[in-house]
This record gives sequence, C-alpha cells and structure tokens, in this order.
Amino acid sequence: MVKKTKLKNGLRMVTKVLPNTQSVTVLILVGAGSRYETKEINGISHFLEHMFFKGAKKYKNTKEVSEAIDSVGGDFNAFTGKEYAGYYVKVAADQLQVALDVLADMLIDSKFDPAEIDKERGVILEEYNMYQDTPMYQIGWDFEKLIFGDQPLGWDQVGTKELIAGVTQEQFLKYLHELYTPDNTVVAVAGNFDEAKLAAEIEKLFKFSEKRQKKSYDFAKFNEYHPERRAWLRNKKTEQAHVVLGFPGYADDSENHYAARLLAVILGGNMSSRMFLAVREAQGLAYYISTTTDEYRDAGTISTNAGVSVDRIDLAITSIIEQYKLAAEAGVTANELAKAKAYLKGKIVLRLEDSEEYSHLIGKYELLQDKVVGLEELMKHLDAVTLDQVNQVARELFKEDKLRLAVIGPYEDEKHFEELLKF
Repeated sequence: MVKKTKLKNGLRMVTKVLPNTQSVTVLILVGAGSRYETKEINGISHFLEHMFFKGAKKYKNTKEVSEAIDSVGGDFNAFTGKEYAGYYVKVAADQLQVALDVLADMLIDSKFDPAEIDKERGVILEEYNMYQDTPMYQIGWDFEKLIFGDQPLGWDQVGTKELIAGVTQEQFLKYLHELYTPDNTVVAVAGNFDEAKLAAEIEKLFKFSEKRQKKSYDFAKFNEYHPERRAWLRNKKTEQAHVVLGFPGYADDSENHYAARLLAVILGGNMSSRMFLAVREAQGLAYYISTTTDEYRDAGTISTNAGVSVDRIDLAITSIIEQYKLAAEAGVTANELAKAKAYLKGKIVLRLEDSEEYSHLIGKYELLQDKVVGLEELMKHLDAVTLDQVNQVARELFKEDKLRLAVIGPYEDEKHFEELLKF
C-alpha cells in the first residue's frame, strides 16, 4: 500500500515499503519543468537542475556531493521534464540517511555560485550540441513543435543558447523562490526502510526559507494548436533517416489514457506489434520502430518513431500510415487487446521491482494529479479497458487531417513529405 503524509510545512511525502529489496530510493519531484518558462528564460529549469549538484551548506562542492554517494556505492542523478524536475539518490537500505542528507542539502541550501554557473555554461552548451547532433533525440522535439507549436509544451527543455550564455544567479534565485516551495514539492521514497521514522526525519531536514513558502504561479494552459505546417523537415547529412509520425493524443487524466497506451502497444509496443511486423519484418524498411504515447496534464501525443532507409523513406512513411488507417477503419481484435494487457502488466511488474522506478511512479501521480497510485491501481485501470473503448480511441485519434510528420535526413523538399500525409 502506498502511504501519503502531508507535513506541517505543506510538503507532501508518498512512501512504498518494498520488503523484498535491499535498496531504497529517495526522489524529490518539483513542479518546475520547462512548461513554467517564458521565452526569455527557456532552459532555466534544466540549467537549475545542473546547479543543484554544485555545492550547498553541508556538501560544499561537486566533489563532496559525489563522494558522499560514491562512498556508500549509491546512484544519483536528476532530470528535467516539461512538467516537473526530479532529483534522486538510490542507496543500500541501511544508507537511507545519506540519501536524505544529500538531497535536503542541495534542495534547501544550494549556493548557485556565479563562478560555478559560468563553468557549467560550457557543459550545458555541449549537451545542447549533443542533442543537435543526435537525431534520435532531436526528432522527438521536432515532432512536439509540430503538435504543440510556439508555446512552452513545444519548446525544448535544454533551452536556447542565449539563456545558457546569459542566465544569472539572480534569475536562478528568483525561479527557486517562485517554484521550489513545499507546496510544489513531493518527496517519494520506495524500498526497504522504516516508514514510522521517516516523516520526522524529513520534517527536520527539509526546512524551507521564508522566501520559499508558497509557489507563485502555475504554468499557462495549453491552447489547442492548428498548424498550417503538417511536416517538419530538418535537413541533415545522415546515413539513416529518422521519422516521427503521429497525432495529438490525450491528457494524463483522460478516461481514455489507458486505452491509448494499450493501442500504442498493439501498434508498435513490442516485437510482435503491427508496426514491427509490417514495416520492419515484412518489408525491411526500418531498423528501429516503436509506437508510444506521451501525456501531459492537458495534452498528449501518440506517435511512431522509426529509423528508416534514406532511399526508401517514402515507402516507410506510407506503410506506417497504412497501419494507422487499418486501426481506425477495421479496429483491433480482442486477442490483440488481451495480449497488450498482459504485456503491459508484465512490463509494469518488472519495472516496479526497482525502488527507483516505484518512487517515480508514486511521486509523479502525487505531484501532477494529487493521487495515491500504486501497482494495484494501475492493474485495475488496465483491466477496465474494453475493446470498444480502444477501437473508439483509434477512430477518434487517427484522422488524416490531424496527422503530423517530423523528418531528419538528407532531404530538402518539405512539401514532398506533406503530400504523403494521406489515408
């Protein structure tokens, strides 16, 4: 059972004891992803994430932070999404205190030393360049630009070169005070630990300053986007073309959310899926191909991502479109849905054996939806999906006028790719 505790300062804590593991993960999630940015500070959420590891009060620099975790054989990292940022430490069960100390120190007392900010600019610029040079990363961002347009959901999390070069300590502190507040933060702990003692320890360590008591604003609601442009071509000399072909989807609290996930599994979720067998195996058109959903609080996507032959890209695109068309017009079968449910359930069970994955699951639901959700709830949601619901979702989502395509490869004629987007 997942347990939720709200501390006196408004900080929320969700916990799940996993008695059969010897690890514990502490994950801090903050509602401070790139959706909270304006054009002027696009990228500050991601840059701020980097700065938390540069030293605070107890652990004064990167070396001391790293040594604290390395000395007990732990893992630590951070990530920035569109709707939240996360910081975690995973350690052996008897080293929980180390994880709490490190995370509380960086969250509460980070210094944002201007000298460290300047040094980190070069690191993040190289990360920016890495994404630009790695089509498998960049293609997804290009597709989201098509779907979401020129608003925060359509912007890259890594931000702009201008922000990377010019962001100041003052801007970091302002952003911190506005969003890194107890009411906008969740501490998720999963693994083998003493649940009875944890709340008091977290209350003692996570003491927010007077300037950080309540978040100042929420992100702007997504405005449905109707682009004139249906294809996005990034001309790049590559040996393999990369495509993402898909549609707007559902928000993460939609009643059709789980039906869409199961539909994605049927289409391209594994090696026995329709896309894999029809596009890769039967025709040899792609090396990798998969269909996935991405959900946000008020928007989403369903898309197929593939690495295809440069010379046979047109056939690959039309073959993927054909699978969407078949799903919309003829539907999927009861047998396919049963297999998709069994597959997804199995993957969830395997994933949640890891304390890191479990902490992310319970923390994300608590932060974004104010819900306590564990393995049992997920299984119930999947079981409740009907064949009629999945087929209705396919008909509703897979419409020719909603189809969008992002391409990276050695091509110049974007109009040519737009003309392929027909059922």
